[in-house]
Amino acid sequence: MPKPPSTVLITGESGTGKEVLARAIHGYSARARKPFVPFNCTAVPRELLESQMFGYRRGAFTGADRDNLGIIRAAKDGTLFLDEVGELGLDLQPKLLRFLESGEINPLGDTSPFKVDVRIVAATNANLDRMVEQGRFREDLFYRLNVICLSIPPLRERRDEIPALVHHFVAKATVEFSKGRVRVAEETMERLLLFKWPGNVRQLQNELRRMVALADADTVLRPSALSKSLQQDTPQAARSANGMEITVPLNDKLLQRSLGSNAK
Repeated sequence: MPKPPSTVLITGESGTGKEVLARAIHGYSARARKPFVPFNCTAVPRELLESQMFGYRRGAFTGADRDNLGIIRAAKDGTLFLDEVGELGLDLQPKLLRFLESGEINPLGDTSPFKVDVRIVAATNANLDRMVEQGRFREDLFYRLNVICLSIPPLRERRDEIPALVHHFVAKATVEFSKGRVRVAEETMERLLLFKWPGNVRQLQNELRRMVALADADTVLRPSALSKSLQQDTPQAARSANGMEITVPLNDKLLQRSLGSNAK
């Protein structure tokens, strides 16, 4: 068997696009034609996590009426994306560590280990360093996952990307809802640039999708189409006295930049 691939750990707040990045890693790798299997570690009750990850043989426990490969073997030769990996319990962490080190799994009810070639891409919005200090996450597993670490900044720290994201999501929504050609007014874009986006890219996408869904076909999205919470929580952009010039702060502090003697 070839040398196990390097694991990747993606960190970032919820909604920043960690799974999108994981899919891109898979898509540009030599495993692109093999399975990409996403698995959220919080989506399954803790008592079922081991059986879902490593699989089981028929009769291994009450209710196991047939064999189950588990998500690791389902991702054979491809990529397994473990989202919210920080939520794994201390009882399951050593078993994941053993798989990462040996490439072998032991399904429940089976005495023979299985070799599985899988790239693990893990993601978390938790501070794993702090969890290690608190004894809630194994240090050896952390270092085994953290071979390649990619951190995605929150959207409020990369506001220069917002216009491109807005146009992408609006175009996607107009096709989804058959709304023809929908454009975004400059005033609306100003508001979108200034909002702090606590839900990050996911929140931006949902906001634009809602706006397009409720809009008329072939229309312009005005600020009035924004949700009330967004309208209320968005500071005003700084404008010049003649109204021809606007400064939109792209940093997190949302400080108005000086526009000279003509600035308000």
